[in-house]
Amino acid sequence: MVGAASIETPLLKVPYESLKRAAKDRKTVVDDASRVLSDLASEGGADLRAMSGEQRVQALDKLVVRLQGIKRKLDEISRTEQECAHKCHVRLRHLVELGEPEEDQVVAWNMERFDCILVDHMLRTGCHNSAFCLAKSSNIEDLVDSNVFLSARRVVEGLKRHDCAEALAWCAANQAKLRRNKSKLEFKLHVQVFIEYVRQERMLDAIAYARKHLSQWASLYMEELQRAIAALAFRGTTTCPRYLELFDDSQWDQVINLFHADLFKLNCLTPESLLTIHLQAGLCALKTPQSYEQGCSGEDPLCLPVFQKLAEGLPYAKYDRSRLVCSVTREVMNEQNPPNVLPNGYVYSQAAIDGLKDISGKVTCPKTGDVCDESDVRRVFVL
Repeated sequence: MVGAASIETPLLKVPYESLKRAAKDRKTVVDDASRVLSDLASEGGADLRAMSGEQRVQALDKLVVRLQGIKRKLDEISRTEQECAHKCHVRLRHLVELGEPEEDQVVAWNMERFDCILVDHMLRTGCHNSAFCLAKSSNIEDLVDSNVFLSARRVVEGLKRHDCAEALAWCAANQAKLRRNKSKLEFKLHVQVFIEYVRQERMLDAIAYARKHLSQWASLYMEELQRAIAALAFRGTTTCPRYLELFDDSQWDQVINLFHADLFKLNCLTPESLLTIHLQAGLCALKTPQSYEQGCSGEDPLCLPVFQKLAEGLPYAKYDRSRLVCSVTREVMNEQNPPNVLPNGYVYSQAAIDGLKDISGKVTCPKTGDVCDESDVRRVFVL
């Protein structure tokens, strides 16, 4: 089941969320400036009067430097706000002007959107230069989110060098949101730093690092923490599979994948590239048991191993005897009674949704008790 809104939402939501973050950053900086001026007007003024002439000059110089720093931050935030507001405007105008395609212009109508999908896929796979060239030549720079991937590029390059400094700085900058999303990334980064100390036989450094950065995670990840600490005894030369795995380079790939997952979630991007989602939708409509048999037609895309891998886990195109039955009404979900998904992932028929909502338009999930607005309920389509 695929919700169409979840695919198209990032086009508008990404710059909008960036604009919201910039507004919050502006408030923080303005509050900091207000505190500086308030302190100067109250206690700071009395302190200045009690100082000698030279001390006053030094104190005022420090204050000027601090205010100049605040001004620089506000200038940077203003540029970010202007860029995000411009992107929101361009994308809204793009959607308005796009309209409906004429019957003989469907391919041309889709070309710009197809270029956006290709740029998104190339950015996710690390082909940044190719993505920038395509975006520039197609004049779609304001329709793609290259800035998100460009800022994350240093983090990924650092992790590939087994360096967690950039990634930990990124975690610190987004600490509140990562904590709200119950992210495991920061813990895994600290574990990797610890394991590198053990690999290099720097045991005292490893112990000191564990006390400072890993002990605080004990209540959340005790089992994994105990396993990591035990690596001190087994060392990097161990042949024990359970601990040898900790020193394998594949752990860094897992951390990179975890970073990407958090990056996409924080910036309201889809977990998979738009190209993958669209390809899977198409393959789902073509997938049949015969696609995996010997002598499959060469015209079937699923005869190729790369498409077979992409279609793993997808349902077959035809279900001659299968039916979707609503768990509330026990009625079949079809075109007349379509399935709808709540924000918590549970799917009910339209008739059930109509019965579950109250006068104010709130819908209560009968399985979990979660309450949401009717506007948050999304129609889903069975492929």
